[in-house]
Amino acid sequence: EVQLQASGGGLVQTGGSLRLSCVVSGFTFDDYAIAWFRQAPGKDRKEIACRGITSDGSTAVADFMGDRFAISSDSAKSTVWLQMNSLEPEDTAVYYCAASSYIKVGCSGGLYNYWGKGTQVTVSS
Repeated sequence: EVQLQASGGGLVQTGGSLRLSCVVSGFTFDDYAIAWFRQAPGKDRKEIACRGITSDGSTAVADFMGDRFAISSDSAKSTVWLQMNSLEPEDTAVYYCAASSYIKVGCSGGLYNYWGKGTQVTVSS
């Protein structure tokens, strides 16, 4: 059974940092693309960053939020992290990690079909 467990959310002041963790199980870590998404109240879900494997077997990452957010991973720990810096109230959302069994190369352009429960991040002004 594929499982993704996100943690590390909480309440932080503007300008602060948080590091979210996503521990995965039920599949070989490098076989699936893994991504972080977030969804703020009343807004659409948005992809933040992702990681996958290239055709030559190296790790590929993509960050979609500029240089404030960065994804990293450790296959030995079956864990993906999202480092978030210079947080702003607009970053308040539920953050989810997700995995895709459809994306075979890289981490974009496909459906993410496994989802964790999410962790709440609240940034106070």
